[in-house]
Amino acid sequence: MKKILVIDDEPHMVMMIKSRLEANNYEVISASNGKEGLEKIPQEKPDLIIVDVLMPEMDGYTFVRKLKIANDEIPIIVLTAKPGMADLFAEEGITDYLYKPFETEELLSTVEQMIAGTLEE
Repeated sequence: MKKILVIDDEPHMVMMIKSRLEANNYEVISASNGKEGLEKIPQEKPDLIIVDVLMPEMDGYTFVRKLKIANDEIPIIVLTAKPGMADLFAEEGITDYLYKPFETEELLSTVEQMIAGTLEE
């Protein structure tokens, strides 16, 4: 079973994503900010990370930069409510992101493609 780390400070968003992914046979762990997410990675070893951009303590953008500095190759899907972030994401090598609100089918499709390694750059 593939394991996905969901990092978001909105409990209802985490629950929605978690229930949808678990219904599709993924194991889901969660963190409420980037700092907590970074702490969970070594012991949990997720196959994929879904991270929100705007969070307290450590935002998603800082999280991604720290993860890349650590040379971790875990695939990442970024969630954002702010349009026009594509250029910033591209600078960090992030090609997979969803704008909130998103359809759960769109999320599931992106997750399945990334887990399978079929998303094209």
